[in-house]
Amino acid sequence: MSADRHAPRIDRAARAAAEAGLAGLLVTPGPDLGYLTGYAPLPLERLTLLVVAEGREPVLLVPALERPGALASPAGGVLEVLGWMDGQDPYEVAAGLLPAGRLALSDQTWAAHVIGLQRTVPDASFTTLGEALPLLRAVKDEDELAALRAAGAAADAAFAGILDARFQGRRELDLAADLADMLQANGHETVDFTIVGSGPNGASPHHDAGERVIGAGDVVVMDFGGHRGGYCSDMTRTVVVGGATDEQTRVHTIVQEAQQAGFEAVRPGVPCEAVDAAARAVIEDAGFGEAFIHRTGHGIGIEVHEPPYIVTGDATPLEQGMTFSIEPGIYLTERFGVRIEDIVAVTATGAERLNRAPRGFAVVT
Repeated sequence: MSADRHAPRIDRAARAAAEAGLAGLLVTPGPDLGYLTGYAPLPLERLTLLVVAEGREPVLLVPALERPGALASPAGGVLEVLGWMDGQDPYEVAAGLLPAGRLALSDQTWAAHVIGLQRTVPDASFTTLGEALPLLRAVKDEDELAALRAAGAAADAAFAGILDARFQGRRELDLAADLADMLQANGHETVDFTIVGSGPNGASPHHDAGERVIGAGDVVVMDFGGHRGGYCSDMTRTVVVGGATDEQTRVHTIVQEAQQAGFEAVRPGVPCEAVDAAARAVIEDAGFGEAFIHRTGHGIGIEVHEPPYIVTGDATPLEQGMTFSIEPGIYLTERFGVRIEDIVAVTATGAERLNRAPRGFAVVT
């Protein structure tokens, strides 16, 4: 990405910080630094720190040995890059760059760096960027939406491929490996998770794929995703091996209706918790309220989980360009589980699904 992309993001972050009553933002390696500057170094014991404050030129402080790389990144065209030498106290160097007052630190900042800054700037007070500006990255621009659409389409293609795979007689681990291969074959640079929960394991929403051998009649929950083009995919589909019982079909139908109700509730101005309530009401009315044991969704972008959260208590009004999952589920302990998940984007009048794969109860062999 170019300086044309990152300079406005830094300016917007500085304004948002001032409006939130902050003296500035201190950003260390992680998603926020990459988002704001295009520079994505590894988090290490040597301090890397972006200082952003309204009315001041942004400064990126890096170890001297990493300064050439920082200058060659998009950050080099956006802001001043300063280096500190081994043997110096980097926190003393940073102290001279910080505005006085309350400062927000990246959520991923190492504790050692926080303590170093507290030591050298004892009069400053600190909060987390996630607490002070939780929606900094929540509204996606058109390029980000395009990247998320591409990631979603790649996940759809992986699901289409797995439907042709053999399920019965194979381990959950085997199917998880197939999903990982298919995500990479469809352009994912990294595969972050491939949850495959069969039979009773499907009643654990974050089950780790294991040695269980999938059998006839098993309901199989598959939740998978990774990074493609710097943005995340995350989708869930539930299938059945050989054929479904009436009960299995009923539970899947309820979850599918709940997912649709959540989708239909999305539009600008609606509180996040209202989407959760719409999906949850379908499951509660069907008598399975206690079996829906997690929030309806989470924001997604550079990170697979980021604000806003589609959960009771999050009254954040939806805005056009926000992206998040809608993933209701029913989990029947020691029996089976069902979850259906799509990523959606808020549009001017409603929502767009970024996953287009069929949501019906597919029968596999």
